[in-house]
Amino acid sequence: MAFFQAVRAALTKRAPAEERPEEELDHAIRQIISRALTPEGVIDLFSAAGLKKPDISILSDEFLAEVRGMPQKNLAVELLRKLLEGEIKVRRRKNVVQARSFAEMLEQAIRRYQNRAVEAVQVIEELIALAKEMREADRRGEQLGLSEEELAFYDALETNDSAVKVLGEPTLKRIARELVETVRRNVTIDWAERENVRAHLRRLVKRVLRKYGYPPDKQEKATQTVMEQAEVLSVEWAMA
Repeated sequence: MAFFQAVRAALTKRAPAEERPEEELDHAIRQIISRALTPEGVIDLFSAAGLKKPDISILSDEFLAEVRGMPQKNLAVELLRKLLEGEIKVRRRKNVVQARSFAEMLEQAIRRYQNRAVEAVQVIEELIALAKEMREADRRGEQLGLSEEELAFYDALETNDSAVKVLGEPTLKRIARELVETVRRNVTIDWAERENVRAHLRRLVKRVLRKYGYPPDKQEKATQTVMEQAEVLSVEWAMA
């Protein structure tokens, strides 16, 4: 801007015979500035960081190793943050409990970094560890013998709670499978806006929990989470 102001000053010092209206000069300057400030396209964050855009999962060991070795540590932190936020957004459409847990972990790590509680190098390691944990989470369904939908309802059962663990993994898996079948049979496209349908579905969910001896004091919270999970998946189910 200082340069263009200097150009303008030079133009206004023209000889009297060459004088031009002030408005014409201002218009010319605005055109020059406009052309100079026109964006040349979207900046690719990967290219700016000196990395190849990954063709496969961003959570691969090779890609994470590249990020760890970046000399611009602040840029590495921002790159990991954006990529992990994107992964969490995708998971939120499938598994609300898993997405919520990862979002909290990411937020805590970034907050510590922003508050200068940890250095860039340390938070990079924390974010890489989180990325690997996300990758492992993708394998849990296969390890448990559950589909992606069944795993989402399995996680909604608060399976890490000590009182719930007493039921045992086989029982919790049976509950998850029956919840998927029950919810799938009883959802419609507009069920979330129809209170009578929601109330009926809540009763069915609680009936399944009681059937398998789910802890009574945990049933309300589990039902609420199951309903939240059902709402995420119901649109796809109802249109299938």
